[in-house]
Amino acid sequence: MLRRWQSAFKAYLSRVSYEKKRKEKKRKKQCIEGNLIKTKILFPFPVSLICPIRGWDPSLQSRKMPGRKLPGFPRPRGFLEISRMIMSSVKIECVLPENCRCGESPVWEEASDSLLFVDIPAKKVCRWDSLSKGVQQVTVDAPVSSVALRQSGGYVATIGTKFCALNWEDQSVAVLATVDKDKKNNRFNDGKVDPAGRYFAGTMAEETAPAVLERHQGSLYSLFPDHHVEKYFDQVDISNGLDWSLDHKIFYYIDSLSYSVDAFDYDLQTGKISNRRSVYKLEKEEQIPDGMCIDAEGKLWVACYNGGRVIRLDPETGKRLQTVKLPVDKTTSCCFGGKDYSEMYVTCARDGMDAEKLLQQPQAGGIFKITGLGVKGIPPYPYAG
Repeated sequence: MLRRWQSAFKAYLSRVSYEKKRKEKKRKKQCIEGNLIKTKILFPFPVSLICPIRGWDPSLQSRKMPGRKLPGFPRPRGFLEISRMIMSSVKIECVLPENCRCGESPVWEEASDSLLFVDIPAKKVCRWDSLSKGVQQVTVDAPVSSVALRQSGGYVATIGTKFCALNWEDQSVAVLATVDKDKKNNRFNDGKVDPAGRYFAGTMAEETAPAVLERHQGSLYSLFPDHHVEKYFDQVDISNGLDWSLDHKIFYYIDSLSYSVDAFDYDLQTGKISNRRSVYKLEKEEQIPDGMCIDAEGKLWVACYNGGRVIRLDPETGKRLQTVKLPVDKTTSCCFGGKDYSEMYVTCARDGMDAEKLLQQPQAGGIFKITGLGVKGIPPYPYAG
């Protein structure tokens, strides 16, 4: 009788233990699902814009027990789920399979809902109409490395070692100024207009292969509205991305082979720069920093050549905030555009890729559009001369 009672009691305890485990498993599942639903409601835009994935996510905390994790909530899985939600909100598409040899200098022209860009070695300035999806081109007589809007109409561009005015209607080019006259192997590279209407652009030696060149041959220049040119410094390898802080007090600049994003104090009235310092050093997998733009929150976006990505940086903290990977390796530059500047456009290159790589990356040389970043850009400044 005693043995039968003991056996029955063990069976009862086993049943109670099973039910307890089943309820605990169900409760954990409800905690996870409940928090993911809550997260989607609280943060319908990317969580990375509120707090880093690596840090504390307030949406995963219990409102009933502030500062404590929900009972049984498995942290790693929660963070993986949040990562998936962030990634699913970002959409990348090739809007123009242009096959640029080296696409560069994307600039949004709001008046025509168009994207301007150049193909440097092909000597082409291109304009893509986002409404009709058509592309117009102007071919010039030397490598064209950057293009910008002009306040008086038409555009300005850096062609060879010349600052030029470009009339789109009759496809004519007028030289405004010439630099590096003593360096026949040099050409301009990236350029952009500052908030006061000056056209900044830097030079480099011609490459024998992508990113292979005689070093320290370049300089940084600025074309003022009265067409005089000011030289800021020399000993540049590959003069590249540039932009200005939202308060116009800092100038950001990239010399690609330094693998650094640098900052200078900037005087808007005179155009003078000073106090150079590094605000971000690229990591190995990010490869070579190339073109750059700034968003409406004052954060920098840098296209990483051979890294197949654009990265978002906080120039004040020196931290990388976000990485967006593209289906091509040779990303060259980026800008914001679209109706409200909520779209990002990215250029890339195909020069230097062998046949196997081109088969793996058929969209190399195309123009990409990224949406769902949760941040907007600012309109480009026009040249005032």
